[in-house]
Amino acid sequence: MTAFGEYMKQLREQQGLTINQVAGRAGISGSQISRIENGLRGVPKPATLRKLADALESSYEALMERAGHLEEHAGHSESHIPEWATSKDKRDFRTMLEDDGELMFDGIPLNQEDKQRIKDVLTGLFWEAKQMNKRKKPGDDSSQ
Repeated sequence: MTAFGEYMKQLREQQGLTINQVAGRAGISGSQISRIENGLRGVPKPATLRKLADALESSYEALMERAGHLEEHAGHSESHIPEWATSKDKRDFRTMLEDDGELMFDGIPLNQEDKQRIKDVLTGLFWEAKQMNKRKKPGDDSSQ
């Protein structure tokens, strides 16, 4: 059993839920949850963790941290959140990072290091664009 699997099982049992109850709430298979809990499946992707957090009425951030996703980005995306960012800005940022589609270049999947480099660049661009949008005020036409 993995540390994450143990943690997830503990959350489920604390709430008195069966694997099938969590599966129904999360919209994923019971066998997938069983494999996660028993360490027979790798750490779930952020989108799956979001479903599990909702199903277990747990903190999404806590599941992300336990799964190792936030540690991986520590010093990268999470620490670069500007002070002026609102909760909506932070939610938009998390949504962007949660897109778990396969990143490919020329038909070949990218390795983890290349994915991290792309996320780091996107992080900078995202916050730069957000800041530029905040500086523009509705009806502001400084081009005259």
